[in-house]
Amino acid sequence: MDFWKMAYDLSWIDIDVLRQAVITETNPFGDISKEQFKEITGKDF
Repeated sequence: MDFWKMAYDLSWIDIDVLRQAVITETNPFGDISKEQFKEITGKDF
């Protein structure tokens, strides 16, 4: 999660790219959970 937080905070990626890293039924190989997404962005997945 540290990498994704840093990348988001430094504007290397936007929220749409970060959504693609979330583990979901359609993306079981994601890297972060929905809860971690909220920690990083402050917004619900």
